[in-house]
Amino acid sequence: MRVNYNTTAMLTNNSLKNSDNRLAKSLERLSSGLKINHAKDNPSGLAMTNRMNAQIVGVGVANDNSNNGISVIETADGALNEVTQMLQRISELSVKAATGTLSDSDRELIQEEVAALKDEITRVSKATQFNGQNLLDGTFERKGYASDSTIQVNSYSENVASQIYTIDSLTIIDELDANGVLTGNKIVSAITLGSDFPGGVNANNISVEDSILTIKGDHGFEIKLDISDAKASYTNLELNITGIGAMRLQIGSNEGQILEINIPNMSLQNMGIEDIDVSTEEGAKDALDRIGGALKFVTGVRSKLGAYQNRLESTINSLDVTSENMTAAYSRIMDLDMAEEMTSYSTYQVLTQVGTSMLAQANERPSQVLQLLQ
Repeated sequence: MRVNYNTTAMLTNNSLKNSDNRLAKSLERLSSGLKINHAKDNPSGLAMTNRMNAQIVGVGVANDNSNNGISVIETADGALNEVTQMLQRISELSVKAATGTLSDSDRELIQEEVAALKDEITRVSKATQFNGQNLLDGTFERKGYASDSTIQVNSYSENVASQIYTIDSLTIIDELDANGVLTGNKIVSAITLGSDFPGGVNANNISVEDSILTIKGDHGFEIKLDISDAKASYTNLELNITGIGAMRLQIGSNEGQILEINIPNMSLQNMGIEDIDVSTEEGAKDALDRIGGALKFVTGVRSKLGAYQNRLESTINSLDVTSENMTAAYSRIMDLDMAEEMTSYSTYQVLTQVGTSMLAQANERPSQVLQLLQ
C-alpha cells in the first residue's frame, strides 16, 4: 500500500475523463442534431457536405431564376397575344377595304383605324417591360454588326453560326410604285454572296420588303438586314454575327448552365406592315398579303417563346429532383441518427456514473493505511 502516489485513483480518473469527454460529445451531437459539429469530427465528410450544401443552395436559386424566366415569357406572350388580335383586326379591315363596293373616302375611314392599330402595336412593342427591362423592342435579341454603318443587322435565326459572313457585292436602288413615284423604301438590284454563306442560299431565297433584306438558306438559316439608309453599292461587306445579346438565365448551380431567351424586335418593319395603306383598293390587296406574313412572324415568335417555357418547366422539375437527392445525400453525412446516439449517450452516462463512484473508492484506499498504525 502506498500513500504518496495513488496509482489506482489516477487510472480511474483517466477512465472517468474519457467517459466524460465521450458523454460531452454525445450531448453536443444530440443538442445540434448533427454528426459533424467540428472539422475534426469528419474532415473528408465536412469537405463533401460543404460542396453539397453550396450546390443545394445554388439549385434553389436556379429554381427561382427559372420561375422568373417563365414570368418573363408569359409577360411577353401576353403582349404578343394582343398584337395578334390587332393584326387580325387589320386583316379584317383589309378584306373590307379590298371590295369594290366601297369608295376611296370609305377606305380612308378604314385606314384611320388601321393607322391607330399600327400605332398601338408600336406602343406595345416599346412599352412591354419586366422588372424595368423592355422585352419586345429588340433589347434581348442576338446582336450583329455590318462593317458599314449604313447597313444594320436587323435579326438572324438561331441556326446562324456565330462568325463573319461576307457579301462580295451589293447594289441598292430606290423603290418606285406603279406610278413611278418613290416609295421611300430600298430594293436590291444585284447581290453576290461570299463563300462563307451556307448552301441553299440563292436568288430565290433573297427578298426585300419595307427596306428589310432577307437572306435565307437551308436548315432555318436566315439573316435580315435593314437597308433603309443604305448607299448605292458595297463591296466586301462583312456581317459580324456575334451570337450574343439574348437574355441569359442561370438555370443551374454551376458555370455554363444557362438558357438564352432570344426575343426579336416586334416592330412594324420586322412584321412587314410598316407601309400598308388600305385607302386604295390596290393598297388593301397588298395589305392582305402582308398581314399574312406579319401573323406568321408573330406566331413564330410566340411558338419559340412557348418552347422556351416548356424547357424551363422541364428544368424546374429536374432541379426539384436534384435538390431532393442532394439533400438526402447531405443528410446522410451530416444528420445524426437520434435513436443510435441516445443508446450511446446512455452507455456513456452509466460509465461516467460508475467512474465517479470508483474514483471515490480509489481515493479512500490510502486511508486504509491508518489501520496499520492502530
